[in-house]
Amino acid sequence: MTQTTDLDDATLARLPIGMWTDAAHTEVIAFIRGRLADLGLTQPQYWIIRNLHPEDLATAAEAESGLTLAELTERMSTYLLPQDRPEPDAEDLVTRGLLIRDADGRLRLADPGRRAHDAVKADLPAIRAAIHAGIDDADYVTTVKVLRQMIRNVSGEAGLQRYPV
Repeated sequence: MTQTTDLDDATLARLPIGMWTDAAHTEVIAFIRGRLADLGLTQPQYWIIRNLHPEDLATAAEAESGLTLAELTERMSTYLLPQDRPEPDAEDLVTRGLLIRDADGRLRLADPGRRAHDAVKADLPAIRAAIHAGIDDADYVTTVKVLRQMIRNVSGEAGLQRYPV
């Protein structure tokens, strides 16, 4: 087996980008999901909470009136993985008292959901630091610019628009 840490630049330049982007995605997502599991959440559950939190992705009006599962799923559609199932994740959050479902099926954050959001937010700097260890900001920025250009090369600006920042 080849030791990837010992590869020279010429060899690295010939390696398929799809393999490396997939490997990075798989490993980083597994790491993040593991950290979230330590905090009692799946990643889709955290996304649901974020989309309902008025100081995160929800507007004040959305946080007050709530969102349906269909609305939440649509909002998360660009980053849900094939194995993610928002319905059972949302149901678990309701059962555990982190979300409240009204008679119309709209979901809102309960106080425990706000506390769960705060706990994850408090851990995010440590998660980011672990992922970015040994990578200076300039290298990170260059990597993101290269990946954005690759997306542009194969999908045009429409490809980039599928991944809003």
